[in-house]
Amino acid sequence: MITHNYGKENLTMLTDFYELTMANGFLQNGYGEQIAYFDMFFRKVPDGGGVAIMAGLEQMVRYLEALSFTEEDIDYLRSKNLFCEEFLSYLADFKFGCDIWAIPEGTPIFPYEPVVTVRGPAIQAQFIETMILLSINHQSLIATKTNRIVRAANGRAVMEFGSRRAQGYDGAVYGARAAYIGGCVGTACAIADREFGIPALGTMAHSWVQLFDSEYEAFKAYAEVYPQSCTLLVDTYNVLKSGIPNAIRVFNEVLVPNGYRPRGIRLDSGDITYLSKKARRMLDDAGFSDCQICASNSLDEYIIRDMILQGACIDSFGVGERLITASSDPVFGGVYKLAAVEKDGVIESRIKVSENVAKITNPGFKKVWRLYDRDTGKAIADVITLHDEIIDDTAPYEIFDPEHVWKRKTIENFIAKPLQEQIFKNGKLVYTCPPVQEIRDYCRRQLSTIWDEVLRFENPHHYYVDLSQALWDEKQTLLSRHGR
Repeated sequence: MITHNYGKENLTMLTDFYELTMANGFLQNGYGEQIAYFDMFFRKVPDGGGVAIMAGLEQMVRYLEALSFTEEDIDYLRSKNLFCEEFLSYLADFKFGCDIWAIPEGTPIFPYEPVVTVRGPAIQAQFIETMILLSINHQSLIATKTNRIVRAANGRAVMEFGSRRAQGYDGAVYGARAAYIGGCVGTACAIADREFGIPALGTMAHSWVQLFDSEYEAFKAYAEVYPQSCTLLVDTYNVLKSGIPNAIRVFNEVLVPNGYRPRGIRLDSGDITYLSKKARRMLDDAGFSDCQICASNSLDEYIIRDMILQGACIDSFGVGERLITASSDPVFGGVYKLAAVEKDGVIESRIKVSENVAKITNPGFKKVWRLYDRDTGKAIADVITLHDEIIDDTAPYEIFDPEHVWKRKTIENFIAKPLQEQIFKNGKLVYTCPPVQEIRDYCRRQLSTIWDEVLRFENPHHYYVDLSQALWDEKQTLLSRHGR
């Protein structure tokens, strides 16, 4: 049983300052207990991809469970001379009381659908914006990037090697968690193994080889210490002239006589595709066809894909900086917007209008559905409805493009499943966060329901996220009211 000890510090004040000034203003204007509905959603998939992966929910949950203000927090806010004493007293007695729904981690997600919905007093629902966005944006970004890399590897194992290049220690730890959800088999980050049970992987650096008087002595010493898991880094000096020959010599002199077989070799520089082919031939000729070849060194999905297309003899990949930082497109871009308020038990929709059409929000308290073909099990489309709507999958259902409403399709023989699950009810946690291993397996199963055309790296097929007719009508009414 893994006990999570990491990240126990009080992060209540990890918030944008305007959330505090607005909260104080809400209270002074009689809106403190006004029930508000907020949606978190994102507008585009990183790297021009067709699908993203939901991640970071558990860290959001842990933050909300621990949400409280210390005396030091209150003293700091009082020192700013901006906040009334009534507001500071409210914070001192703070008790979280929101309802929250979210799409589970590991689920494929698409632009504009609410991945988190918050209902609660305006002060609270607004205040938690930053940490919701921080938790979901970061891990969803890394899980999405990782899954692209894993799919490029085409069944070969991918290991996360990025801790030393991550943006800060939390980026390393939670990045490793997200990478595992996205499909990595393990991580170089030891604390991620201790905290989350993600397999820690790694053997040696070039410094191991350099410290010994010769490459052969370095390999021999390592094989003697770790005979059951011997993987040797063979590119410190010359891969083909010394690295592979010395590795083979040690395999024959140290491992084989004692009943062991080598685990593998690692290539970390040079033309790895060319070197892997030569290394494979040398290992096979020496009787070590079971010795695997691992490649590392600034890899990403495109390099890996090209290496495989060019016939590289690689069994696994260690991917670091370009995975852990998602360096090709390092912003997930999730936003948090007010969608409705509740007055005397009646929900009133709200909308954000913009000259930039992409920034016009979908109003109201909503629900997200995924429609699956009963015969193939593949996802047909997602539909966002008003929360009290039910999609009856025993009858034909018409979906339409919310931007080009003439594009309509009636579907039959489908299964409709709501995607969000309730996480908090009146501030109480009502959801059990699954172990990261279960999330990883769930992610793999869910991705198998997405058509390959949607998973393409370039020009993926557009997966439709439609609006129900009732929600579309509500949106048009509000747009007309606000002068569009």
